Amino acid sequence: MLRKQLIEKIFEVNSRTFEALTLEIFVYQLLNNDVYREYCKLSGKNEVNVTRYTDIPFLPIEFFKTHRIIPESYSAQKIFTSSGTSGQIPGKHHVHSLSLYERSFLSGFDLFFGNPENYCILALLPSYAERSGSSLVYMMQKLMKASRHPLNNFYLDNYSGLSDVLIKLNEMNQKTILIGVTFALIELAEKYPVSLDHIMIMETGGMKGKRAEITREEIHQILTRSFHALKIYSEYGMTELLSQAYSTGEGRFHTPPWMKVLIRGLNDPFQVEDQNASGAINIIDLANLDSCAFIATADLGKINNDGSFEVQGRMDQSDVRGCNLMLELS
Repeated sequence: MLRKQLIEKIFEVNSRTFEALTLEIFVYQLLNNDVYREYCKLSGKNEVNVTRYTDIPFLPIEFFKTHRIIPESYSAQKIFTSSGTSGQIPGKHHVHSLSLYERSFLSGFDLFFGNPENYCILALLPSYAERSGSSLVYMMQKLMKASRHPLNNFYLDNYSGLSDVLIKLNEMNQKTILIGVTFALIELAEKYPVSLDHIMIMETGGMKGKRAEITREEIHQILTRSFHALKIYSEYGMTELLSQAYSTGEGRFHTPPWMKVLIRGLNDPFQVEDQNASGAINIIDLANLDSCAFIATADLGKINNDGSFEVQGRMDQSDVRGCNLMLELS
């Protein structure tokens, strides 16, 4: 019963109720998640001395590679796996409830873009669609199902076919979202530049080892020049989360009400930085009710005065730079 009540609170939360609900979910996960409870114990944090959400310990994302982050008594309806690079251990997100994941990403999409029924949705995700266990592919499949447009489709390396469909949709004035992994969008831009003024182009970030890494600003310059787009959209999500942040231009991401980004110090993982200071990204994702809602990522970024955040890169040697408490829990 408590779990059902918390789920309803998650999708009704606002800025006024966020902190109280976050602390309630912190206590809930202390009681139910053995790995997180032990991590908090080793961190010296508990329900007594955590009185603000900034006091909460954030679990290093590397734990999803080495531990089963889910209550012991829970089964996983689906295990999503991160792509990673060759030789790396993938992260695994044991998702107890796919309906909770679907509610989160469908609610988030509706909040930022409106009803999926208004769009044709195209996905250029070769590095994701070619493997099993991608949470992004699962999300896109469900968004396409909700959209019900006859031209919805996934594309691997058929850039010519995708370009033809984009031109057709653009001529129809059909609202369309093309979401793609960055290296594939750049290849499409280089091979088939064309004016697409009715197409929302959304990049998910990352070259996946296919190209040299460049800045998001450089990526957006390439895409806006090739497609004559006024702006490039971005999606920020990861296997270990059930929610996504979106940028509607300039690489500034906004979160849904049940998600929040904090910046932690690079030298002290328990230090929360002020706005406009750069550091590593911590994420509160309250939709992660059944795993861990408090994740210390390996991404670098900063929070702007308007509450948006920017992603500036990744930590060096992120696989071995997690909190030393990992060694005590292994």
